[in-house]
Amino acid sequence: MNPDFDTLYRQTDPFGYAQRWYEQRKRELLMAMLPRPRYGHAWELGCSTGELARLLATRCSHVIGTDVSARAIAQAEAGAGLPNLVFRCSRQPQQWPEGRFDLIVFSEVGYYLDQAALRVTAYRLAHSLGGDGGVVACHWRHPFAERQHSAEHIHQALSEAFATDPSHHYQDADVLMQAWWPGPSTAQREGLA
Repeated sequence: MNPDFDTLYRQTDPFGYAQRWYEQRKRELLMAMLPRPRYGHAWELGCSTGELARLLATRCSHVIGTDVSARAIAQAEAGAGLPNLVFRCSRQPQQWPEGRFDLIVFSEVGYYLDQAALRVTAYRLAHSLGGDGGVVACHWRHPFAERQHSAEHIHQALSEAFATDPSHHYQDADVLMQAWWPGPSTAQREGLA
């Protein structure tokens, strides 16, 4: 059973995204996984209070952050302050933004989707990218009451939708981060390899 996110977000930052070192470190690891310094259009699903979306906006021309909670979106908008960053309340996979993206971040969302919605979301993520766009996924590895899938199961669904293994991988006891990027590596792009 999914949590009532609007009730949770009656508190300011109920998951501690702004205060916890774990969350700050996770954002920095995710940003370090991005193979290019700049992106055009980016989308973060499950943006919560917008901490990561604000970081993405420093490296992207345009960022959209979506979340199922109107209260989370209100908190994100209150701290936005960047002209290239917009937030919207929407539920995926039912509501999907138009257009193609150079970067999609799918973080801390997959466990709340039932199996059918996870498959649809993975497929739609794979088909919402521009020519050399990519997806970065990040999920907590520990069990919790509302979890319908493990991080590994979620990322396997993405690999199946992309019909390839991830190109980037980071894992520790707490978190699994993987990315699916087509084309050459960062070093290859810069003529180093």
